[in-house]
Amino acid sequence: MYNKVFLIGRLVRDPETRVTSSGITVTKFTIAIDRFSKKADTENNADFIRVVTWRKLAEICGDYLNKGKLIAVEGRLQTDSYEKNGETIEVSEVIADNVQMLDKRRQASEEDSAAPS
Repeated sequence: MYNKVFLIGRLVRDPETRVTSSGITVTKFTIAIDRFSKKADTENNADFIRVVTWRKLAEICGDYLNKGKLIAVEGRLQTDSYEKNGETIEVSEVIADNVQMLDKRRQASEEDSAAPS
């Protein structure tokens, strides 16, 4: 058996970073991934996928990611369930092994020309 996912999407909001009581950094964020329809008259929808990063990767994601950034995520799918008000809630999230930023960086010359004189 093999559990591996590859996703490309945009951050829905800024990531949430915290440190556990044992001193391990964890960063969580949600990415939106377009779901295209083959029918011309229907509008496109999106899937919203929760992503969790740990340790050094979590620190990097917390420092460099922000709302709207296009990223690629590689990891594994994890599902869990819990009871709340007598109902069973099921949660799926991706535990990321690798996150890459895909937005192009602005060239230094563009940054210089954009700076006020």
